Amino acid sequence: MNKKLLLALQKRTNARLTELRGQLERNEVRAEDLDAVQAEVQELADQAQEVADALANLSDDGDEAGADSGDSEDRSDDDEEGDEDGGSADDDDPEKRSRTNVINPEKRTAIMTSIANGLSTRGHKSTKSKEKEIRSAFANFVVGNISESEARSLGIEAGNGSVTIPEVIASEIITYAQEENLLRKYGSTHRTKGEVKYPVLVKKATANVSKKERTTDIPETGIEFAEILLDPAEFDALATVTKKLIKMSGVNVEEIVIEELKKAYVRKETNYMFNGDDSGNENPGALSKKAVQFYETETVDIEVAGYSQKLYQQLVKLKGQPVTEVLKKSMWIINRAALTVLEGMTDTTGKPLLHEVSDGVGYKLLGHKLDFTDAVDGADPTKPVFYFGDFKAFHIQDVIGAMELQKLIEKFSGTNKIGFQIYNLLDGQLVYSPFEPAVYRYEVGATAPVGG
Repeated sequence: MNKKLLLALQKRTNARLTELRGQLERNEVRAEDLDAVQAEVQELADQAQEVADALANLSDDGDEAGADSGDSEDRSDDDEEGDEDGGSADDDDPEKRSRTNVINPEKRTAIMTSIANGLSTRGHKSTKSKEKEIRSAFANFVVGNISESEARSLGIEAGNGSVTIPEVIASEIITYAQEENLLRKYGSTHRTKGEVKYPVLVKKATANVSKKERTTDIPETGIEFAEILLDPAEFDALATVTKKLIKMSGVNVEEIVIEELKKAYVRKETNYMFNGDDSGNENPGALSKKAVQFYETETVDIEVAGYSQKLYQQLVKLKGQPVTEVLKKSMWIINRAALTVLEGMTDTTGKPLLHEVSDGVGYKLLGHKLDFTDAVDGADPTKPVFYFGDFKAFHIQDVIGAMELQKLIEKFSGTNKIGFQIYNLLDGQLVYSPFEPAVYRYEVGATAPVGG
């Protein structure tokens, strides 16, 4: 519906509400009609809110403001007319005065309140419009188009040279990360401000049995647990955008900034969770470090003819490593080199080893779901790498409200760029009991260390 029609509808709705208010004030509503009037008032008030919201979300804010002022004048005119009409009505008509004793005063007050609310309705912007406004304000502050005080007035938390990334943008970055970082997609994520601790069984209980009638106390059984603490580390990533790109007209700076932030953040986060080998920011709970290594029982060389059946047997043995409880929840995560090899392999009956699932989305290998990513590459990306297990055992802690952005101008001034540094608190660890390893890793061709 266009703005002109919305304004006309708003004017008719307000006029009818004003008319009903006048009738109630002049005691022209019969007691038996009170319920019908109450229903009509509620319907009109709801309609007034819908129209006001629609107007609030139109792009032409200037015209809307003018329309609001015009409506206010119309309503005031109507109010004056109502006052003039009702000036002597109650004094001249004793029959109408007597009807005030019949009408329920509580209902009358409730209806008058509903009318007042309907006439004073102000539009609210939709969630989508609010998010768009926040995204725009954030991007404009980042690139220097608005001041820190202006950003705060638009709901952006800024100060001391940094800005907290709004939830709408932070969630978008995390959503993108879930698609690119498979550990976010298949792991367990915890959004919290405090620490997250996990008990891990390190000593199993031992049961007792006695065929004879017991004459002594039951021996105590010892159970021991270790504590794994998710301890978020300071986490940052850096993205740069050229000044030329920012200054160019017609370029959607907002999307460019967010896109750069996504890519820089996800690259850093993914490596932290899969490999954890960043100097000074090592992650001992990273997937590659914590997964149990599986080594070939028979050497496999994918460059030699006949490797297919040998590799097939190793994969079957790898699948048999997890305990039954873990196996039921297990899946594969492999690199592209492994995917390429699997696509040309068959089982012992000649059927393709890798096949699409029934819905046509994704793959299955030996009866378990399979996904692939470059993040699991080893030192040599041409070597096939297979992970198998329950990836829900990989726990990720996101600290609520911790994601911040700092604009770096002087640092990159010599190259005519502006840097954007993301700061976040994050931890991700593979957590499992030594009695029930959750994930196994197999790199084709890797040999067990001497003495291992």
